[in-house]
Amino acid sequence: MIRVLFILFALCCTLQAAQPNILIILADDLGYGDLGCYGAKDIRTPHLDKMAAEGLKLTSFYAQPICGPSRAALMTGCYPLRIGEVKNGKNGHTLPHTKEVFMAEMLRDSGYRTGIVGKWHLGMNAGCDPIAQGFQHGYFTPAFNGATRDIQPGAVVPFMRRPGEVVRTIKTQADMDTLTADCTREALEFMRNSNQEPATKNKEPFFLYLAYHMPHVPLGVSETFRGKSKRGLYGDAVEELDTAIGDIFAELKKLGLDDNTLVVFTSDNGPWTDKQIGDHGGSPGPFRGAKMTTWEGGWRVPGIVRWPGKVRADETSDGIAATIDLLPTFAALSGAKLPDAKLDGLDLTDFLTTPNAPSPRETFLYHNGARLTAVRHKDFKLVFARPAGGEMPYMPNFVTGHIESLPQTQLYQLSADPTESTDLSAKRPAVVKLLTQLADESRADLGDFTGPGNGAHFFDEGPRWPKAAETKRKQAK
Repeated sequence: MIRVLFILFALCCTLQAAQPNILIILADDLGYGDLGCYGAKDIRTPHLDKMAAEGLKLTSFYAQPICGPSRAALMTGCYPLRIGEVKNGKNGHTLPHTKEVFMAEMLRDSGYRTGIVGKWHLGMNAGCDPIAQGFQHGYFTPAFNGATRDIQPGAVVPFMRRPGEVVRTIKTQADMDTLTADCTREALEFMRNSNQEPATKNKEPFFLYLAYHMPHVPLGVSETFRGKSKRGLYGDAVEELDTAIGDIFAELKKLGLDDNTLVVFTSDNGPWTDKQIGDHGGSPGPFRGAKMTTWEGGWRVPGIVRWPGKVRADETSDGIAATIDLLPTFAALSGAKLPDAKLDGLDLTDFLTTPNAPSPRETFLYHNGARLTAVRHKDFKLVFARPAGGEMPYMPNFVTGHIESLPQTQLYQLSADPTESTDLSAKRPAVVKLLTQLADESRADLGDFTGPGNGAHFFDEGPRWPKAAETKRKQAK
């Protein structure tokens, strides 16, 4: 009996030791074409380029088209339409119900020390705060650093440790210029503290969600980087971000954690472009569209995964993957228990770790607000006809104003036509039929702007998606 208990104890210790540290680095509004390893010629990103060379670079990696829904999808492993929200609503910037299980809760319960540094933007005013959702350490802003190109007079952005505990505020351009450095300092301190447990105690693995504010406007850049890039202030902000990430990797090596740390770098959505915000916007690379639109430029973002000796190194894959896939992947790699709820994410473990392995994801859905605007299956994308603004009652006007009308449904083959300019719907009716069927199935499961589907999450009594009922009444008239 003693021998059996010893073996079980040893096995538990082995599993705990095998749990990787997990670090998500999320840029804000960074475009697919803003990194050297993704084709940028006028912004220098040597540290992220090196990360791509040492890991796996994904060229069909998807987020969501705007900040709040994107962060909700990342944290829950669900499309935003599936996520349960407060009072059974459905909001333009997702307000997750506190009963939704977040990634940090899942990993905390599996023995991880969890921390958030940077931008939250998931409905603190509605009760959903990072500490309540599983983050034990916090240094965060409740929402964005601003919503305009330049800092507005009187605007105050608070940094908090926990709800109600403000530790500093962003009021001036000088404050904004320190954002990247401040978040990097806090992240480094979190990693150091995670590596300083007493020698008699097993060190906990850490999960750090480092959600930088840059290059979201208003832009902020420290004096060291100001005026140094060929892309103006935007390029300066990205180059400072790249240097900060280099500091993160250097610290992992210094702490002896590099070989057992899984790092994912991505962006929350595509960039604002010069048409939207002048010279403070980014580049979608070869793709059409930008932040908030249905086109690839608003959804397809850089995706780099690195874990020395585990994740495929110096490889590029066009396999489809998305931020919703990270939660189930982390569960598989850490031994954590998945949330007891229907998820949309898929486990990418084999795809990430086996050379030339295909992605398990063949289909991806594009929602703007509560409307399904497109579906991708393998190499084809079907974009549905829609009115201007997309008839999306859950999105604010500043979002819907960027969504132009589309008089007829169109089909594109993305590998040959990244600019989504050649409609193949008349030539490929069988593909149109298949993708239309996938879309119909998703509407039944997730819902659309006229009402929720059978698989949507709800936690409160009362009407479900009340605004959808209003839409139905208007349509009936």
